[in-house]
Amino acid sequence: MVMESRELNIRERQVLGIIIQVYVVTAAPVGSRYITQHYNLGFSDATIRNVMAELEDQGYISQPHTSAGRIPTDKGYRYYVDLIMTFQRLDEFEKKRIEENVGQISIERKGTSSDVLLSAVKVLGTISRQLSVVLSPTLSNALFEKLDLVLLSSTRMMVILSIQSLFVKTIVMEVDLDVSRQMANDVVDVLNQRLSGLTLAEIRRSIKRRLSDCACDSALKNLIVGSASTLFDETPIFERLYISGTEYIVDQPEFKQPDKVRDLITMIEDKFSVAKLVENNVPSRMDITISIGKENCGVYAEDLTIVSAPYYVGNMVGKVGILGPKRMDYEYAVRVLNYMADSLSSTFSGVN
Repeated sequence: MVMESRELNIRERQVLGIIIQVYVVTAAPVGSRYITQHYNLGFSDATIRNVMAELEDQGYISQPHTSAGRIPTDKGYRYYVDLIMTFQRLDEFEKKRIEENVGQISIERKGTSSDVLLSAVKVLGTISRQLSVVLSPTLSNALFEKLDLVLLSSTRMMVILSIQSLFVKTIVMEVDLDVSRQMANDVVDVLNQRLSGLTLAEIRRSIKRRLSDCACDSALKNLIVGSASTLFDETPIFERLYISGTEYIVDQPEFKQPDKVRDLITMIEDKFSVAKLVENNVPSRMDITISIGKENCGVYAEDLTIVSAPYYVGNMVGKVGILGPKRMDYEYAVRVLNYMADSLSSTFSGVN
């Protein structure tokens, strides 16, 4: 039975912190004797046992087997993350090691945002050794740059929207019109003259009014105006998700059992659910979000911790995230995510 929580004293905080740090490395329950032998706290073995018993009564640790040591609970991890752990940046040695092993995120002028984000999620998976995700930004507040029309056949047309900082949205439309190349060029010219520099949300609201007096082909223009809610809408969330590092998370001890592996793979294959897990988290300290165990929505995520951070592209916001066992190195995960988020923000801010 878990007692009503109270503030932990210094001794209890020390022992809880040690249990979590040791369990992160060993994946094995931690006993009082281990703490006495490996940490010079100045307490007797009996004192540490009493502290651990108190932490267990308060619900911060649990004993998986009668003769075993203790492991952290969701509550213990939460206390550690909120009140014990310190957030730091990667030091120069860690940055150098990352850059030497996997390289820096880079962008060529001819590249696209997808190239950058795919590179970023692969780098993040490699350096974190966890399941890693990158969400491209929501686009409603993004500035529209230009539109192109590509005639694929007599009944199909591709609409290519170029949005700030190399973000591109492509939609194939079925058309019941006889559209010539000149007709398409005329409509494109008017659209780009009157809509460039507006946000997608502004275009959805006002495109009909802004094009009401144009002299370009009315049938094609009306088709574009009538499809504005789709053309200038958000990209579906599952299409904004980039994911890497599945091989690392399935290799963790927590997911060795067949049923655990099956549940994990089922969750990963549902890209919509994974994207929502990362996007729905509300930042707390320093923009970093850490959601632990049952704090996550979805039964398959109850054995996971999700750590995420925002990156910025002008007035757009995307997210980078790490999904792993609750027994993860929280300090390192936060340092890596801050570094990757800053790298993405810097990369896109350098695009003209």
